[in-house]
Amino acid sequence: MILRVANGHCVACSDSGSNRTLATTQWFRLYTSSALGKDLNRLYSVLVLHGPNLNLLGKREPEIYGCTTLQDINQQLEQDATLLKATVTVLQSNHEGVLVDAIHQAQGQHDGLLINAGAYTHTSVALHDAIAAVSIPTVEVHLSNIYRRETFRHHSYIAPIAIGQISGFGADSYRLGLQALIQYLQRAS
Repeated sequence: MILRVANGHCVACSDSGSNRTLATTQWFRLYTSSALGKDLNRLYSVLVLHGPNLNLLGKREPEIYGCTTLQDINQQLEQDATLLKATVTVLQSNHEGVLVDAIHQAQGQHDGLLINAGAYTHTSVALHDAIAAVSIPTVEVHLSNIYRRETFRHHSYIAPIAIGQISGFGADSYRLGLQALIQYLQRAS
């Protein structure tokens, strides 16, 4: 990824030409062309939750989070979901209770949960309890590698109840998380 930051804002950013994005896209096409699972015609429903401050992606600390906006991530997830024979429902909130309510409402509506809880990852017992209560397969994602950052970010309340965690790949963390979640659901069906 080519990233230039001036005064804390993105001046120029090119993710599309990066080798990492190209390699991820090539791998994704290979993965989707040889679908896994028993019921290949089933359409899976995934709830995608974005936690606090993720609405500021592309503006907030681009040297850590990159220049990709939340809208860009959501559009890519919708495209990927189509290839994976899935649908995504997306919600971003800066309020913990809204996220908890969305998790409760997901039961019986969605097959899986893809969540970047942002700072709530490290503080929210409520999100942990909500995910545990609905028993929906969950993949936790983070743009940055939380284990290479401040010590307080190393603990996740979600990880112990998630089927997996992907962090450190920028916006591709979401794509990889969606792929892993759909693969898990296909194998479980």
